[in-house]
Amino acid sequence: MGTTPTCQITAAGIVRPTFESVLGYVQTAYRGIYGQDVYLGADSQDGQFMALLANAIHDCNGETVSVFNAFSPSTAQGEGLSSVVKLNGIRRKSATFSTVDLLIVGQVGSVISDGVARDASGVAWSLPDPVVIPNSGQITVTATCQVKGDVQAPTNTVTIVATPTLGWQSVTNPSPASPGLPVETDLQLRQRQTLSTGLPANTPLDSLRGALMAVSGVAASRVYENDSNIIDVYGVPAHSIAAVVDGGDVNDIAGIIARKKTPGVGTYGDVIVPVTDNYGVPHDVGFFRSKPVKVAFYIPIRVFRGYTADTKAAIQQAVAAWVNALGIGNRLPLSRAYDAANLKESPINAPFEIVPDGMVATRDGFAPGEPSDLEVAFYERLVCAAEDVNVTVVG
Repeated sequence: MGTTPTCQITAAGIVRPTFESVLGYVQTAYRGIYGQDVYLGADSQDGQFMALLANAIHDCNGETVSVFNAFSPSTAQGEGLSSVVKLNGIRRKSATFSTVDLLIVGQVGSVISDGVARDASGVAWSLPDPVVIPNSGQITVTATCQVKGDVQAPTNTVTIVATPTLGWQSVTNPSPASPGLPVETDLQLRQRQTLSTGLPANTPLDSLRGALMAVSGVAASRVYENDSNIIDVYGVPAHSIAAVVDGGDVNDIAGIIARKKTPGVGTYGDVIVPVTDNYGVPHDVGFFRSKPVKVAFYIPIRVFRGYTADTKAAIQQAVAAWVNALGIGNRLPLSRAYDAANLKESPINAPFEIVPDGMVATRDGFAPGEPSDLEVAFYERLVCAAEDVNVTVVG
């Protein structure tokens, strides 16, 4: 009969027998008992019974593969992945509320307890408790939306003091809100697990990158270093670092940067947070929030038999998803956008073609010009909505 066809762990990993080999094993064993002339075709009762037994063994082999894969962050899924990443000192992020950095201005020493600000849409944002106005007369704090989910608040729209407090004069948000996140996906958790290995890294920069991604609420970050004696091409001052962080509390982020950066290295950013060291000396720590830049596409296509409105929607969604995945500080190479627009990663058989050199991408609402790549500042992040992908059928 031979060896039972179960999973084998080899130097190359786990090997799962095919269903055909399992079925052949069961049929051979059955004929060894009842004779070689037994008919085991798919249209016979005995044949169907053999297939049932083979399917049970095959399913068990599949579960064995899943258990084996659950021991590695690169292949584990779901709850198995949530468990194994704890070895790196991280855990899957749960759904979060939107947050926004607020500039609070008031009289020195004023204490704001249970403070709430409102935006132009009437949405309430809770301040940390308490907020004490420092000697500078202003302080930047991170407020949390009282509504769970993706709540938008563009720059300078959270300007209403909802809980009037003696000494609190004004409030505004110098940067857009960081939208709340759904439960962290397996792909996002795997990416963060890869970065988390830098927490005990030999280089402070790798350690800083890993620590920033471990901060609660942080969705994305990027750190730039200028170790030269002059301002670099990004505008980062000499011997300084510039961190761009989306999400998370400003004080948590500034504290991480202050602890993880190399002594004597400066910080650069438009969000300035005072951090007091172990000796009681305050230091201003700067970092950036990414600035979203809206992108629009103009795509002329020629269509063939089978083209429908669903095909157009698929193009729009694919292009928007590709742009939104570019991340902080990454330019838009137009040649690679063609891959997304051509639905190369989609199971849809694309019944269309893009007019050669016809696709145009624009930023900030500008009118379309000549086809060219889109450049971004190191703190900018390109974003695109499906409705901003304009697909036009030409002759």
